[in-house]
Amino acid sequence: MTENPQRTARPLRVLAAMSGGVDSAVAAARAVEAGHDVTGVHLALSANPQSFRTGARGCCTIEDSRDARRAADVIGIPFYCWDLAERFREDVVEDFIAEYEAGRTPNPCLRCNEKIKFAALLDKALALGFDAVCTGHYATIVVNDDGSRELHRASDMAKDQSYVLGVLDEQQLAHALFPLGDTITTKEEIRAEAERRGLAVAKKPDSHDICFIADGDTQGFLAKRLGKAEGDIVDESGAKVGSHDGAYGFTIGQRKGLRIGHPAPDGKPRYVLDISPVNNTVTVGPAESLDVGALTAIRPRWCGSTPAAAGTYTAQLRAHGGETEVFAEVVDGELRVRFTEPVRGVAPGQAIVLYDGTRVVGSATIATTTRAAASV
Repeated sequence: MTENPQRTARPLRVLAAMSGGVDSAVAAARAVEAGHDVTGVHLALSANPQSFRTGARGCCTIEDSRDARRAADVIGIPFYCWDLAERFREDVVEDFIAEYEAGRTPNPCLRCNEKIKFAALLDKALALGFDAVCTGHYATIVVNDDGSRELHRASDMAKDQSYVLGVLDEQQLAHALFPLGDTITTKEEIRAEAERRGLAVAKKPDSHDICFIADGDTQGFLAKRLGKAEGDIVDESGAKVGSHDGAYGFTIGQRKGLRIGHPAPDGKPRYVLDISPVNNTVTVGPAESLDVGALTAIRPRWCGSTPAAAGTYTAQLRAHGGETEVFAEVVDGELRVRFTEPVRGVAPGQAIVLYDGTRVVGSATIATTTRAAASV
């Protein structure tokens, strides 16, 4: 294997995506330090930025764009603000709403990486003559002797973000730089580095939650877009145990906010087991009914070549989740996965990302799940 592309001796024309946060600012500064010709760009993702987060909780506000511009000035690189609001609305926001309406649980950050940062932004960058897009993600790109590229976890597992990058294919990896991924540093050390470089974002809070939901109230956001749709909450036998204002407001595995007026006969908590948009019902039941033994996932995307045969991998099911061992194979273009040990609370719409050691094999969108007892 050869060195990472961000350490290559050949200077690249690099477009640094600068969100206005500390990670992307330090990544841009490191790219400059590595000898690359860097230009900063902030993505305007809302036609009305005031409707996005304020107080540095997101990555899409006017405040964030100003922070990014100030960081670019300190680093000494040109800076632009590109309007991708319409593309973001269509590919991320509307997709998010449609997925919840269909009873699925999407990951908008993963979709943004796939459709915006490494599709719309990368396409525009390449058309303008740039060699690569640089971001502040914590992940590592390894270049093999034959020139092929692999995506690996970051050196620091505590900050690894390879899960939300699992949608990138080899062509996209060929034009991506992640300067933070191959250094074992704590977030405090990244902030200290930013302070040494004179970047005012050194103490800025991390972004979190969903950037296009202003107050963090996902259920309220969906209710405004989809309207009130009263329906039943039923148990596994089909008996009504409560009501709701919209099935889209629930996720598989949810325990709180069910508004069930009386406890289960055994006195144990009940969880959301299924969401059916067809008859607008939410099914609840005991925790053990959440155990999943197998799943089918669609639209697989491979970080390199398609796996030639079935095999044993580890899988990650959530951005901040742990790994679990699986047996996976591709059948008729779909990914079929069987868990070595049952996992709990897997929801259609989520992404499953496969790993071979630290290498990201690829990702797919979960379509159906099979309960552990039924998959044996």
